[in-house]
Amino acid sequence: MPRRPAGLVLAATLLFAIVPLSGALAQPDAGAGRLTVRARAVEDLKAVFATVESVHETLARTRIGGTIADLTAKEGDKVTMGQVVATVHDPKLPLQLAALDARIQALQAQQHQAGLELDRARQLRASGTGTQQRLDDAQSAVDVARAQIAAMTAERAVVEQQLREGAVSAPANGRILQVKVIDGAVVMPGETVASIATETYVLRLRLPERHARFMHEGDPVLVGDRGLAPVAPSGGEGALDAKPLDLKRGTVRQVYPEMSGGQVVADATVSGLGDFFVGERVRVYVATGTRQAFVIPPDHVLRRFGTDFVRLADGTEVPVQVGGPIPSVGDQRGGIEVLSGLRPGDVIVRPDGAR
Repeated sequence: MPRRPAGLVLAATLLFAIVPLSGALAQPDAGAGRLTVRARAVEDLKAVFATVESVHETLARTRIGGTIADLTAKEGDKVTMGQVVATVHDPKLPLQLAALDARIQALQAQQHQAGLELDRARQLRASGTGTQQRLDDAQSAVDVARAQIAAMTAERAVVEQQLREGAVSAPANGRILQVKVIDGAVVMPGETVASIATETYVLRLRLPERHARFMHEGDPVLVGDRGLAPVAPSGGEGALDAKPLDLKRGTVRQVYPEMSGGQVVADATVSGLGDFFVGERVRVYVATGTRQAFVIPPDHVLRRFGTDFVRLADGTEVPVQVGGPIPSVGDQRGGIEVLSGLRPGDVIVRPDGAR
């Protein structure tokens, strides 16, 4: 039977896949490693780049003005809520405390003297030699001194609180993204010392507008390993050295109702993002419908002189054009997509040179 030309490429919407005759990827024939080509639908996965971002970014701010001292925060450090990352020192506050302590001591001396005068006025009044006016004045002097001491004590508590507010603490658990100050820098109240990304990380996806109808909350996404190097077959001789995609499964957390720059924006949650850099780009595969494709195991493709071949059951080697790896999604088994060179019903075998 004459074969199709090897360079013929099937249209993307008419691609076919290896379909198991009884639910598997392909059904073995009489011998081991014999597969019959059939057509089945596969998930049309689109590779996009997603950015690791924090759900919330918070700021560690100063509450008093002064000079930065004891700066312990560094970019990349993990912090817990309440952890002190820097201290703001205001040299005027200790001086104010010393002045208030001196005033309180003076008022306490006045209160002691007023108490003595009150006791003397009471004795004179009891003996009939003192007047009621003198007794009332002595009592008022004691009350005034006591009130002034209470006011000075409250004012001292305010200064002490300001001293405690010199400690700049992290408002939430997370990782420090940026440190805005250095030791010895003069800061004002409310100035930012460090920005902190909270521990909850998401992948922010941006897809073209034509894929908007395919994105829904709860949909699965597949996340590749760290790094942006594409999966490519080996250039050497022998079986095609294309490893199946090692993907992590995630879930679409939120689809934003507003497009940005003609793109659909969505967030996906994936376990293990805490080890990634905030802002790091990751390759993500999202389902944008189904299509027909030929998919065969990688060890059934033989590469020789830069050309890919598939061996038929009668021993004939047919040149084929292969595409990228097809990952396993749910019940869909992965493999290598064949774009041209095979027809439905062909029986292929594993070549002897396969690894």
